Amino acid sequence: MLLSEQDQVLSYNGEVLVFQLSKPKQAEEAEDKGMNLYVKRMVFNKDTKLFVQKSSGVFSMGASHSKTEIICCSCTTDSRTGIILPCILMKKKKRNSIKYFLLLLHSSNQFEPSFYFKLDYELKEDIRLFAGPSLLWRHANKLFYISSNTHVVQSAPVHLSCVVWTGEIVGEGTVVLGIRTAFLPETEGSDGFSVSDRAIWGSEFFGYAIQSQKFLTGTCFMPHAYSRVVSSVYVCRSERLRKQLRISLVAITHKNQLIWFQNGTPKGVCELPYEKPCSVKPALTSSSDLLFAVSFASGNSCVIQRRDSLQVASKWQKVKCVLVDDFIGSGSEQLLLLFKDDSNTDILSTFEITDLGEVNYASDINYKYDVPAAEGLQENGLLTIRALETRLQAGWTSVRELQQHLGLQKRVILESCRALRDLVEERTHILPNSKEVKCKRWARSLLNSVKPFVEVMNQDFSSVSPIIKCQSKIIKLNKAFSALAVSSSQIEPPPKKMKLDLDRKNDLQKEFPKSSSRIQLDGAKTVTAVTSLAPLLAFHHFKYLFLLYFLAGSMQDILAVLAVSVRFSFQIVSCDCTLTPVRSWLLGEMECTPFKECQDNIFCHKAGNVHGTIFNWALKNPFEGVLTIFCRNLTVLFQCLHSLTRILPPSCSVKLLRSGSRGVLTEHLALALEKEMLTLKNSLFLKETQAENSLTWRNDSGKKINNAPLTSLLDTEEGVQQFRKKLQNEREESVQSMNQTMNGALYQKLALKIAEAQLSSDMIVWRLAKS
Repeated sequence: MLLSEQDQVLSYNGEVLVFQLSKPKQAEEAEDKGMNLYVKRMVFNKDTKLFVQKSSGVFSMGASHSKTEIICCSCTTDSRTGIILPCILMKKKKRNSIKYFLLLLHSSNQFEPSFYFKLDYELKEDIRLFAGPSLLWRHANKLFYISSNTHVVQSAPVHLSCVVWTGEIVGEGTVVLGIRTAFLPETEGSDGFSVSDRAIWGSEFFGYAIQSQKFLTGTCFMPHAYSRVVSSVYVCRSERLRKQLRISLVAITHKNQLIWFQNGTPKGVCELPYEKPCSVKPALTSSSDLLFAVSFASGNSCVIQRRDSLQVASKWQKVKCVLVDDFIGSGSEQLLLLFKDDSNTDILSTFEITDLGEVNYASDINYKYDVPAAEGLQENGLLTIRALETRLQAGWTSVRELQQHLGLQKRVILESCRALRDLVEERTHILPNSKEVKCKRWARSLLNSVKPFVEVMNQDFSSVSPIIKCQSKIIKLNKAFSALAVSSSQIEPPPKKMKLDLDRKNDLQKEFPKSSSRIQLDGAKTVTAVTSLAPLLAFHHFKYLFLLYFLAGSMQDILAVLAVSVRFSFQIVSCDCTLTPVRSWLLGEMECTPFKECQDNIFCHKAGNVHGTIFNWALKNPFEGVLTIFCRNLTVLFQCLHSLTRILPPSCSVKLLRSGSRGVLTEHLALALEKEMLTLKNSLFLKETQAENSLTWRNDSGKKINNAPLTSLLDTEEGVQQFRKKLQNEREESVQSMNQTMNGALYQKLALKIAEAQLSSDMIVWRLAKS
C-alpha cells in the first residue's frame, strides 16, 4: 500500500481500519520516546456519503529508545477460534537488535500480542501473513516461517527466487507458490515437463505445503514458461476432482499483462494500461461480475472485467491504495479507492466507492440535491459515468467490427449467388477483382450456394490434375490472420489475390515452385472455385467446405453429394402405432421431394439451414424403419432431429446406428473377412518365398551337382559319391522346410497386420450382434 510508514489501512467486515503510530500527548510534552498504536474503525454513512468514525482503540508500546514501525497488516484466521481477525506486524529496532511482534485486533478494539521473535537482519522480501496467525518471509533465497502455535522460526527445505502467492489449497492447507531455479533430474519429472524444456526456461514454479511439508507440482498452477515473467498471483478457486487438483487463478507479469489460468492452461490475457504492476485482488460485484483490481508501483490502478473476455473496465491515477469489501452493506463487494491529497492529512478525505455498475460514490460529488431512487433502487444509480463510457466505447467498437463483418458476408453471398446463376445457365462466371470484393477465409458454410470452398494447406499446386476446369481465386493469408476465429470480430488485414488456371500446369510450376516450402510459415492458401463436384472427390488431400444447392442433377451429381455429406442412420421403433407420421413429416414440414433419378432419396427444400439435406426413409415393417440423413454438419442434424421428435409419439424409440443398417454391416463384414484371409495368405506366401530364396541361395553357392541319370551315376565310384552328396542335400532341405525360422522384426510386423485384420472383423461382428 502506498501509505506512509506510520499509517496503514485495512478493510474488515465492511469497515475501514486505520492504524497509526504516534506519541501520546503526555509523551510529546515530556519529550518521551514512548509510542502508541492507534486504530480507528471507519464506516460509510449513506446519508452524509462520507466515512465516519465508529470506534477506536490504542495499544501502548511503552517507553523505549527503539525505533518502532508498522511492517504490514492483513486479515487472517485465528486457529484457536476459527474467526478471521485483523493482524498487524510491528518492528522495534535498537542498535543491532531487531524485534518483530504480531498483534491481533479483536472486535472490542483490544490488541492481543500473538508472538514475537528476534532476527539479526531486517525483513524486506516477500513478507506474507497467513492463517494461524503465521508469518513467512524470504531471505537469502531461503524460505522462513513462524506461527502462533510454535513460536519458533523454521526454514523450509527449498531455495527460491521469489514468492508469488500464499494461501489455502483444498486438501493441502497453507501453500506457498514460488519460483526457483529449474531442478533438472536425470529423467523426466513426474509432472511430465521434460528436462530439455526446463533447461530452456531456466526456472520453474513449485508449490510447498507448510503443514505437510511436501511439494506440489507447479504445472497445476501455470506452465513453467511463465516463471520468468510472473510477478504476482491470486488463486481464485481450488478443488479436487478425481484426486486431481484443479486451480483457477490470475497472474500479473513484468510484461504488463494480466493472464487468466484454468488447470494450468492460459484461458485469457489482457494488456494492462500502466507499467510495473505489483498486486492483484478480486471483487465479486452485485451484477455477478468478477473484477480484478491491479495496483501499480507508480501509484496508478485499474480494474479488469472478466465476462466473455478480459478487458480494462476503468483506470485511475494517484491512488494510495485499493480495498475490496462490502462498504455500503449491499451484500456484494465494491472497490474503495483512496486517492493522494496533499492538501488534507486525513487518509479518507478523497475516495471513491464503485462496482462499475449501480454503485458509485465519490468524495468530490455534491449530494445535497440528490433525490432518493424509488422502489429500492440505489441512490447513486445515475452516478456511473465512467463505467458507462468504458462500456459504450467497447460496445461501439464491437458494433463497428460487426458491421464490417456483415458487409463482407453480404458481398460474398451476392458473389456466390451470381456464380450459382451462371452455373445453372451454363455461362462462364467471371470473378471480380480485389477492388470490387475483398474475400477472407470463411470457416463456416454459407447457405444456398453452389460454390465449393477449398482450403489448401501447404500443398503443391502443380500436382492438381489439369483436367479439372474451374474459375477460381487464391487468397494468401498471413499466419496471424489464419489463427483468427470468425467470432473474434477482428479487423482483417488486406488479403492478396492471385489467379489460378488449372489448365496451365507450367504456369502453376512457375508461380508455386515445389521448393517453396515457406507457405506453411507464411500461412494458408484458400481457393474459392466454381467447378464440378465429382472430379474433386479424387483429391483426398484437400479440405472441402461445400456449399450446395440443387435444382436438378444427374445420378453422378447425386452420388457426389452423398459422398461429401455427413451421414447418420437412425433406427425408429414404435410399439403402439405405425410410423406413418415420419413420411408425412418429410413430405410436409420438411418440404422434401424425391429425385427423379433416385426415388429412394428425397431432397429437402425447406428454407434455412436444413435446405439441401437429403433423407432416405426405409420401412422394414409398419412399426420399424431406418432413417438416413445426409447433411452438411451436426447443427443441421440436430435441427432435423429436433423437428422429428416433435411429431413422433412418446412411445417411439430413436437409436443411432453408428455403422448403418444390418445390410451395410454384413457387406462390411464380408470385406473384412476377405481382407483377413488375404493378410494370412500374404503372410504365408512371404514365409515360403523367404524359405525358397534361402534354399536356392544355398544350392547356388555350393558346388553344382551333375543331374545325370541314376544308373549312370552308380556305374562308377565318383558317380556313387555324387549320388550320396545329392541325397544328403535333399535330406537337409527337407529338414529345413519342416523347421523354418523367421526374422523377429518381420514376424512382429506380420503378426500386427493379422491382429488388426482380425480385430476389424470382430468389431463388425459385435456391431451386427448389437444391431
